[in-house]
Amino acid sequence: MKKILGISSLLVAVVVLTSLHSPSFLSAYNIQNTARWTSLFGMISIGAAFVIITGGIDLSIGSVVGLVGCLLPWLLEKSWSVPAALGAVIAISALIGLSHGMLITKMKLQPFVVTLCGMLIYRGFARWITNDETQGFAGHFPTLQQLAKGNMPVPGLGSGVPTPFVIMCGLAVIASIFLNNTVYGRYLLALGRNEEAARYSGINTDRMTILAYVICAVMSGIGGIFFALYLDSIQPSAHGNFYEVYAIAAAVLGGCSLRGGEGSIAGVVIGAALMRVLYNAINVVGIPTQLEFAIIGVVILGGVISDELIRRMAARRKTEKKISEPAVLQAARPMEAASSEKHLV
Repeated sequence: MKKILGISSLLVAVVVLTSLHSPSFLSAYNIQNTARWTSLFGMISIGAAFVIITGGIDLSIGSVVGLVGCLLPWLLEKSWSVPAALGAVIAISALIGLSHGMLITKMKLQPFVVTLCGMLIYRGFARWITNDETQGFAGHFPTLQQLAKGNMPVPGLGSGVPTPFVIMCGLAVIASIFLNNTVYGRYLLALGRNEEAARYSGINTDRMTILAYVICAVMSGIGGIFFALYLDSIQPSAHGNFYEVYAIAAAVLGGCSLRGGEGSIAGVVIGAALMRVLYNAINVVGIPTQLEFAIIGVVILGGVISDELIRRMAARRKTEKKISEPAVLQAARPMEAASSEKHLV
């Protein structure tokens, strides 16, 4: 809760400072646009959170987004029906997550290596299957694209709420319930805190690790669908590049510890919003866009340093409590003895 309050305060501070510098920052159009982009990155950030909570990492998120973004219009162009194309790209995403989990748990490979190779493989496959040609929907599926470009009317709000934002909130609620109110969510948290202890307590840690990577890949696939529908112009060589950086940054800022065992879906969503607000503020304030990744790097580093400092403070307090506890017990013994003698008298 403290981490959520901290990241929320930082988000409010960035919004206030930026709006003071440029009042147009709080215009209806800019708020709506920021909410839409927040929802798109929020989807993939939620998936990244599940892997980070288990103590893992997934560097292939951006390439999965790129692969799905290329495959969806490519399949539709091949006369696949909309349900079949959507089902196919989600199934491919799930298979990618399954392969990651199997390689990590059964082959005992490092998550960093597995997902780094995946990042290269999926990008190369997307470029090969599309012949490196830009993909798009050419205006043939306007109803489908409204999922990403449309707005849901809200009474009293003229511009409405972006549809992806509503969908992302729904996915966040489901993910939060799963993580905090189901036994499998508890298993994932226990796995991240101490894998060996979780295994000795009877948890199938391999199955939980595979589940985390499947969730991450599926959420990346869902995000890839929405990115493709919104952008409507997908370049196989560039679409989704560095999106894993945004996802990991949002998860870390939202309270997910890179050591595993800690995380909040609400915090991840707020972290995704902070990343997009920072990006928007860079443009509004007039900071050179070349510094975008430098600023993101500083933000991530700051989040990791804060997490480490909090961990050390908690460990120090725990140690001090253990040291001081015997003295308290010793002081309590004479009082207990006196009380016993009083009752005897």
